Parts: sequence; structure tokens; C-alpha cells
Amino acid sequence: MQSTFRYPDGSEYTGEWNNDGERHGFGQFLFSDQAKYRGQFEHGLFSGLGCITYPDGSKYDGELSQGRYNGLGVFIRCDGMKYEGQLQNGLICGLGLLTFADGSHGLPRNEGYFENNKLVRHEKCPDIIRKAIICAEKAKNQQPPQENRNT
Repeated sequence: MQSTFRYPDGSEYTGEWNNDGERHGFGQFLFSDQAKYRGQFEHGLFSGLGCITYPDGSKYDGELSQGRYNGLGVFIRCDGMKYEGQLQNGLICGLGLLTFADGSHGLPRNEGYFENNKLVRHEKCPDIIRKAIICAEKAKNQQPPQENRNT
């Protein structure tokens, strides 16, 4: 079942709900600060594929779990810096590539294994980068389920 609910703080959810009254399935959540999430929910939390856009212009497209970035995705900061790769518990953690706003990757190239948002080991990881980009595209291209219509 799809419907819209406006919260006391001004935030608003439009999407699917489970029988326990939790956001569950595909939906869109507009925060009171104008941040916006569009994607999958599980038991009230962002989970699965989704896209988050922040008021400053930063954005994330990719996998989430328990309300946090988790899995593969692409994060672009408001200044144009971009990370493509693995994330865990809301942090850049795993294999990935950092690209600066000017399109460079730094010297030496900021590609490899990251822990707590920092590059700790240089390593080529083109397969992970490609998978993160594909995952981000899938998140952006999601469509809400069509209601069953009797015609």
C-alpha cells in the first residue's frame, strides 16, 4: 500500500508501508532540511538501493543497510570530489577510487583500500570501481512499483 505521511518536524514520506506501519518497500523521504532520499526501505530504515541528495549539493547513489551507506556506491561531495567503491557502516571502507574536483586522482593515485575514510593501501581495483558505478546507476534508475489496476 502506498500513501503519504507528514511528520511533525515537516519531513514527509511517500511510498510503501508494511503491516506494522513502518516505511517498507520503495519510497521517497523529504527531510525538514530539504535533504531527500529516494529508494528502498526496510522496517523504516534506508536499506537496499537508494539515492540521497543533501542541501549542500552532495549526493550518494548506491547500496544502503540499516540507514547507512553500506556496500557499493558513488558519493560526490558538494565541492566535486568523488568516491567510487565500497562503503561500510556509513564510512568509506574497502576498495575504491577518489577523484578530485579537477578530475585528477592525486600522486600517487588515490586508488586502493580505504579504512575510516582514509587510503591505507594503494592497489588497483578497476572491477570494484566499475561495479560501484553500475550499482549507482541502478539506484538512480529505480522506479516505484506500479499499483495493480483493474481495467
